[in-house]
Amino acid sequence: MSRMIKGLALAVLMTATAGSHAAAADSAAASAPASQAQIAPLSSARQAEIDRYVLAEMARQRAPGLAVGVYRHGVPVLMKGYGLADVEWGAPVASDTRMQTGSLGKQFVAAAILKLAEEGRVDLDAPVARYFPEAPRGWADVTVANLLSHTSGIGAYDGDKLTGPGGAFDYRKDFTEDQLAAAIAALPTEFEPGTRWSYNNANYVLLGILIRRVTGQPYGDYLNAVFFAPLGMSATRVISDADIIPRRASGYEMHDGALRNQAWVSPTFNATADGTIYSTVEDMARWDRALYGDALLSPESMRKMWTPFVLKDGKPNAQGYGFGWNINAVNGQRRIMHNGAWQGFTSTMTRYPDLGLTVVVFANLDSSYGRPDLIARVVAGLVEPEVMPSLSPALPDDPARAERLRAFLDRAATGEDLTQDFSPGSGYRPDPGHGRDLTAALPEGWRDAPMTLVRDLSRPDGGGRYSYRVGPVGNTRLFTVALAPSGRVAGYGVAADPDNR
Repeated sequence: MSRMIKGLALAVLMTATAGSHAAAADSAAASAPASQAQIAPLSSARQAEIDRYVLAEMARQRAPGLAVGVYRHGVPVLMKGYGLADVEWGAPVASDTRMQTGSLGKQFVAAAILKLAEEGRVDLDAPVARYFPEAPRGWADVTVANLLSHTSGIGAYDGDKLTGPGGAFDYRKDFTEDQLAAAIAALPTEFEPGTRWSYNNANYVLLGILIRRVTGQPYGDYLNAVFFAPLGMSATRVISDADIIPRRASGYEMHDGALRNQAWVSPTFNATADGTIYSTVEDMARWDRALYGDALLSPESMRKMWTPFVLKDGKPNAQGYGFGWNINAVNGQRRIMHNGAWQGFTSTMTRYPDLGLTVVVFANLDSSYGRPDLIARVVAGLVEPEVMPSLSPALPDDPARAERLRAFLDRAATGEDLTQDFSPGSGYRPDPGHGRDLTAALPEGWRDAPMTLVRDLSRPDGGGRYSYRVGPVGNTRLFTVALAPSGRVAGYGVAADPDNR
């Protein structure tokens, strides 16, 4: 899940997940080992294997820099930087390099709300109108728990029109928290609260404002007081372009096939609670260790955080989302995770609590190219083979459709006007830059290599979504295309291939 500036045609259409949603944990995981001496370090051969994979995948994704943390019960067994934290200065990434975490930071906000609930200062089942007098009638049944679980149905604020010049949430303008709350309250609601799941950053913007209204502190100050400072997470804090921040990495985006500095946004949008935290893989080890046992929250609060939220129909939401975390499984092993993206950074924290294994990956590349979640999956599998994701098998394909889509991809990469290929209402606009971005995303030699169907989500109405592996063996990408019932293209994207090992 990500918080980012949207708008590139190459944005990923589909997030790869493995396995099915796991049953909720009945209690928090067992306490962490007492000392680092009880944890066996990774062997030099295993570390070399991880190095080879990470460096190869960085090159495939074109990521300037990467930081990787691997922890056993919160004890680091690998913390390492790869590549550059600042391309202009040639400054390397290290384990203490501060990266933006994007929506990965929602877990901190969720933990803060649960802490306040334990203290009786916030009621998870209360209508949000208790904390937001400006709430419209459409929010009458929205609870704090709905905000935490993305089941509120309130309007989304971060579409291109709303955040662009002149929009109600123009990213280049400053707003007070009261102004943000009022503007979100003015958005039309999308569905009845508790009946659906829909990831929406506005939920967590409101939770950050709620924290200030209850505690009198900005959400970042509250997080520091109750979590970061006590845990020794001295490098973890809210983003600031004005402050002098040692070891800060620069964020990068890819435009027209070339690396560019991250887009500028106002201080307001670098301080909202939907994903505006700096951290390091060193600090995340401290956070991971605290997630074992009851140092942060009670076992009951942990259970709520890591249980897929139940909708009004009595069923857990299909995404398996709890409070600030996704809960699913890989090869039968429970996995608790969250991704993030914002301002030229991408991130993931992936925990396998029953194995006592956590992998954190930060990258300073935007989410159109950077996929640290895929890197974390394979790194976890290199440490614990039982959670190595299975390779996607080739599926039977419609030769005529495959030929048509290959021709479409070729024309898209050459920057042709594809208006006639797209369905009405798709939002497609010709832009030569998209062709250059697509060419940069595809591997060399892809035209001479097979294009293999690996995911088929055909629909009875004739439409569907299809993912193809393209490129030479060992250097492939996923080309995903959505087709309308008419057979025309509704959207497409090229992303990292999780099967590269």
